[in-house]
Amino acid sequence: MFKHVFISLFVLTVGVSIAQSDRFRAAFEIGVMGGGSYYIGDLNPNTHFKYSDWAAGLIVRYNLSNRHSFRFTASYANVYGDDAMSNDPYQINRNLSFYTDIIEIAAGFEIDLLKYRINDMKYPITPYFFYEIAYFRMNPKVKDEFGDEISLQELGTEGQGTILNSKKQYGLNQISIPLGIGLKFNLKERLAISIEYGIRKTFTDYLDDVSGKYVNPLALQGIKGPLTAQLADQSLNQQSYFTEGLDRGNPRTKDWYSMYGLMITFKPWGKTKCHFQPR
Repeated sequence: MFKHVFISLFVLTVGVSIAQSDRFRAAFEIGVMGGGSYYIGDLNPNTHFKYSDWAAGLIVRYNLSNRHSFRFTASYANVYGDDAMSNDPYQINRNLSFYTDIIEIAAGFEIDLLKYRINDMKYPITPYFFYEIAYFRMNPKVKDEFGDEISLQELGTEGQGTILNSKKQYGLNQISIPLGIGLKFNLKERLAISIEYGIRKTFTDYLDDVSGKYVNPLALQGIKGPLTAQLADQSLNQQSYFTEGLDRGNPRTKDWYSMYGLMITFKPWGKTKCHFQPR
């Protein structure tokens, strides 16, 4: 799917660039991103940059002025969490883990705090912030003892979609709100580099497949099978067998994920008849 996103983006870029006027050519730039990603949630409540993994993507900017840009991004990231790596005794005993790749497509606006143009060394550097709306796809998983992947959403580890839980199975396609800051500067005319950090507010608490309470493990096994019951409670003391309704996660908070790193952008065309004037 991610390959299809990049192909679509490339085709759109080529088609629009051919069709548009000098105004478009003066305003358009494209780039690549590379860096890291991590998540904040039940398995990592508040430590930023913990469990960081790699991330990459593409960016297209359409510069509306020397202070404002429209941006479109397509990104791929990996996030994970592991209770066994925590310093919290409760998490160590809970012993849950997960990993997921994230495919994200986002669009929004970028605001430069200083006058800036990628093709003009007179205005070569600016800090900026951005805000977007994004679609992303997740699929939390674990690996079994043989190294085979197990998709947790299909299992319903908290009894979702059964008589044990009033909640339906959570969706793998979600919406997030990316917010971030950065610093971009020209290396030379038509070529720039950015350092960027962005955090994404999501509207799901199941990025890590952990949210609510343990359900009756024997009933869950009867409905969903032994694998689901096993992955639902991996605690060292098998706590759900002794305390029904014990918290497995914190449903009052939603999960977040972040991406950060370097971005190189390039302006395909040089100066044209239509270019920005400083304001």
